[in-house]
Amino acid sequence: MKPFSMTLFASALLAVALPVQAAGDPKAGQLKTSMCAGCHGIPGWRTAYPSVYSVPKLGGQHADYIVAALKAYKTGERDHPSMKGIAGSLSEQDMEDLAAYYASSYSGPAR
Repeated sequence: MKPFSMTLFASALLAVALPVQAAGDPKAGQLKTSMCAGCHGIPGWRTAYPSVYSVPKLGGQHADYIVAALKAYKTGERDHPSMKGIAGSLSEQDMEDLAAYYASSYSGPAR
């Protein structure tokens, strides 16, 4: 019985130690980027609404961060009119898919 317990314990530790993978599908996410590309797809883009700032590049960003940011815009925890409207239209799966796509699409530093 002892070897079985050790194997079970080791298996549980291994399962906990494995990295968490994004639940999204990068291919599905790529099909959903049209609403993002107008700002986030232009290197060095600066927007003037509601204030002037540099739009962050999404390619290569951590998927968990993207999902958390989108959820924060959707709930109003983060306040940006355009992002709040876009995030408000996304399902949880949309957020996961977009995050998986952008996390896997790093193309070098922003200019």
